[in-house]
Amino acid sequence: MDMGEQSERVLNVVDVEATCWEGRPPAGQVSEIIEIGLTVVDLRAGERLAKHRLLVRPARSTVSPFCTELTGLTQTEVDGGLSFAEACRKLAAEHRTGHLPWASWGDYDRGQFTRQCLATGVEYPFGRRHTNAKVAFTHSYGLRRRPGMAQALEVAGLPLEGRHHRGHDDAWNIAALVLDLAGRGDWAAG
Repeated sequence: MDMGEQSERVLNVVDVEATCWEGRPPAGQVSEIIEIGLTVVDLRAGERLAKHRLLVRPARSTVSPFCTELTGLTQTEVDGGLSFAEACRKLAAEHRTGHLPWASWGDYDRGQFTRQCLATGVEYPFGRRHTNAKVAFTHSYGLRRRPGMAQALEVAGLPLEGRHHRGHDDAWNIAALVLDLAGRGDWAAG
């Protein structure tokens, strides 16, 4: 399969988890990506091909008890992760994120990557062809409000697999929603 054919057939679905707090961030800390989940989807075959997870070591924040409760990720666990720059390089090299279209649930993930790349001087690892799967789902199902991922799974009659608010599990579930939309004829990758 050549690069053009693959870019029309293969989609990367991405979901990130970031440091977070119950209220405002503590002084001097900012929200940083601590986990990147990526599911590779074959749109023609209608299959999720692979599930990947990158842990990312935060440089300007720590994992709060609230964040651990929400995501299950601990400071000790993410301390063993890659630097943000290494994670971005790995995405580009191993997952061809600069060449393949990608999708996320909402615009948070794209925005978080953009902000963090700008703040750290790291090259943005993705290409321009991004699809906000939440918007596509909302239109396909004729909903008035954009649902969260777990609610969208319920609407579509799909199970929630794994743990909600874990990047690799959420990317896997979002990929199931993308395939549902493709099956309805309502998926047009950016």
